[in-house]
Amino acid sequence: MHSIQNDEFVLVIDHPLIKHKLTQIRKKETGTNEFRKIVNEIGGLMVYEITRDLELENIDIETPVAPMTAEQLSGEKLVICPILRAGLGMVDGILQMLPSAKVGHIGMYRDEETLKPVEYFAKFPNKIEERLVIVVDPMLATGGSAVSAIDMVKKRGAKNIKFVCLVAAPEGVSELRKQHPDVPIYIAALDERLNEKGYIIPGLGDCGDRIFGTK
Repeated sequence: MHSIQNDEFVLVIDHPLIKHKLTQIRKKETGTNEFRKIVNEIGGLMVYEITRDLELENIDIETPVAPMTAEQLSGEKLVICPILRAGLGMVDGILQMLPSAKVGHIGMYRDEETLKPVEYFAKFPNKIEERLVIVVDPMLATGGSAVSAIDMVKKRGAKNIKFVCLVAAPEGVSELRKQHPDVPIYIAALDERLNEKGYIIPGLGDCGDRIFGTK
């Protein structure tokens, strides 16, 4: 039995707007266009919590009325790294809130014999070791893909990493915490369990297929 509680490394963002929008995409009758739109909207809403601890610096500016010292984000621009292909469905929503963010890409497939994720594509901005890297995948099921993706960015020098997903199973959260205890996990909904095929219950089906209209 898995027991997951909110702490500094596992945060379930249970905002009413996010809950409402999740209900819309869980419905099996929700079509591709609406599904894709809402997934992006949820990604944008989650940004507020994901970026709550970003560092600020003071700068001197002038308003139309008077000079003042104001705050702006400091350091290198952060990086959004979707796990292909379903992770792409959340990128635009996040970019609407963080338009200057860089975007990396992580591609992997599951080997049918070993059932282990295999890297087939990886492209990241420079200075990744100085940036906050947000790894994005709508579903955290067994945790295998998330663990491998974070392995990939760590291998390339990333030190400040967060993982973001829409729906997670307790099994996936436990596996990711075990393999990467230093990586905070941001979740829109923590579901009951995995079924015998590795699907999240109740979940929302295959997120990639529903985003891109494939089967």
